[in-house]
Amino acid sequence: MTMQVRPLVMALMLIVAGFLGGAAFRWFDARDGTSLPDAGTPVSAVPLDRLSLSPLVQRVSPGVVNIAVLQPSPLEQNPLLRDPWFQDFMGVPAQALAPRISAGSGFVVDAARGLVLTNHHVIDNARAIEVTVGERRMAAELIGTHPPSDIAVLRIPPRGLTQLPLGDSNQLAVGDYVVAIGNPFEIGQTVTSGIVSALGRGRRGGGPSYVQTDAAINPGNSGGPLLNMRGEVIGINTAILSPGQGNVGIGLAVPSNQARQVMEAIVRQSGLR
Repeated sequence: MTMQVRPLVMALMLIVAGFLGGAAFRWFDARDGTSLPDAGTPVSAVPLDRLSLSPLVQRVSPGVVNIAVLQPSPLEQNPLLRDPWFQDFMGVPAQALAPRISAGSGFVVDAARGLVLTNHHVIDNARAIEVTVGERRMAAELIGTHPPSDIAVLRIPPRGLTQLPLGDSNQLAVGDYVVAIGNPFEIGQTVTSGIVSALGRGRRGGGPSYVQTDAAINPGNSGGPLLNMRGEVIGINTAILSPGQGNVGIGLAVPSNQARQVMEAIVRQSGLR
């Protein structure tokens, strides 16, 4: 009789021990505020609320500006076409000789002095330059420009500006995440993201050694910032390689270290304090 009871008692003890062990595991798990997922429930390695770039974008967007430039018509450069008689004789419509407005982007690099960094080709041959910061539009002064590096420095009234820091482009590595902000096709401020695709692209004739990115850059993005995940400007978006005029995933930016050197030289030569 005793030999028959002992196996039963041992079985009951194992069942009780298993129950108590499972309860203890759930209790310890509940103490740190977590719960175990059900079998088959996918578990994200990084919580979804940490994947958004929104906090970074909200912080840096106020420092990005839109630039509108009044430029002479290419036809106006022809001395014959400036003659009213020749215009009538050739049947050149008046609107063909009207100044045109082009658009680009830039960013505030020195809020205290109101300095804005952009591309030379954005403001080339400008009759007038207007910078839009948020809802404010203001006339800009051209401090100086350096065509070989495609860098230009503007100045606007230093009131209520947000400054973007220049990062160290020498620390970039292929595969780093980046964000581009600008005004493509004049549709308004637009944010795109991607990675650093390559470094040291396209150095010819003393020009810059570009940072290549697949973050979407289109006409109107020129002069806008390419930012790292710390919100530092590590490039000035300058050009795209494309069979047409749209983005195909090959954008080029002037490295921030080169842009800094050129900007500082321009400011020194201007005598600006």
